[in-house]
Amino acid sequence: MYKPPYRNLFESGKLARRAEQLTAMLASCNICPLDCNINRLAGEISRCYSAWLPIVSSYCPHFGEEPALVGTNGVGNIFFGNCNLKCSYCQNYEISQRWKEERKNEISIERLAEIMIELQDIHGCHAIGFVSPTHFVPQMVEGILEACKFGLHVPIIYNTNAYDSVEVLKLLAGIVDIYLPDIKYAEDEMGYRYSGVKEYVRHSRAALSEMHRQMGNELIVGEDGLVKRGLIIRHLVLPNDLAGSRETLSFIANNLSSHVTLSVMSQYYPTNKVTAENVDKFESLQLLNRRIREREYDKVLDLLDEFGFENGWAQEFESQDYYRPDFSNRIIPFTR
Repeated sequence: MYKPPYRNLFESGKLARRAEQLTAMLASCNICPLDCNINRLAGEISRCYSAWLPIVSSYCPHFGEEPALVGTNGVGNIFFGNCNLKCSYCQNYEISQRWKEERKNEISIERLAEIMIELQDIHGCHAIGFVSPTHFVPQMVEGILEACKFGLHVPIIYNTNAYDSVEVLKLLAGIVDIYLPDIKYAEDEMGYRYSGVKEYVRHSRAALSEMHRQMGNELIVGEDGLVKRGLIIRHLVLPNDLAGSRETLSFIANNLSSHVTLSVMSQYYPTNKVTAENVDKFESLQLLNRRIREREYDKVLDLLDEFGFENGWAQEFESQDYYRPDFSNRIIPFTR
């Protein structure tokens, strides 16, 4: 039976000390590379439009993650509201970029812990997945600490855009069981143009390197055949190679390892700001205003062989047709 390392940290009192360290960072917030340096503990709003209380926009058993995470009962995903990126094509834009509406979804740390226990004990989820957790890491860890008092024992998944602080990731060592970063770009210009942040490449690659340092190449798989611990790197293929797939996969192979587990995704479709109306207004969005072509996707899959990657998954090309969350339904935002 797999025992998550955070249980040992909880029993030794180290988890409480980590939570305290992380929460203190919010007094002059440098939780992510945005380094807003404002006092979120006092209710000040950072560039992610978030203060102290965590915003939970939705939570549910989710069956759209990688097969080795989902199992029979799914991943208990907790979708945090807002985000430290502002991706023009964000598929979760209904909760990530409507901050005025999302403030009503602020909850207490105690309620966050209750949600984890509900997903574990009532729904039987095999893991707890925090989606877009970067700007709420201290609250996440405070919630895990509280949930441990009530028997939390399933793996913790950190599902991130990879624009993370290395200092914060070091404090998450032993707390997070599975890192699930989505590395988005190979050029800083693309990160600024389409996600509104500076130096995405440097920060995301440093974050991936730290995650790999903690986890290495090997996935720990339990008796039920599901991943309990490790690193799975996602890469969403964008039209017109705006993601810089060759450069990204080359970095992973040459600087981390070609033995890491990859998840290559084809689910991109034009949404959020990448609509006909906005494209007419903003020329820079025109390159995103279509689905990826099958040949574009095949070229990325060919790179997996070129760089010697053998471990992981590739979405079927048609995934762009059915992976379409609808967060107007907060209880069941996914139909598949």
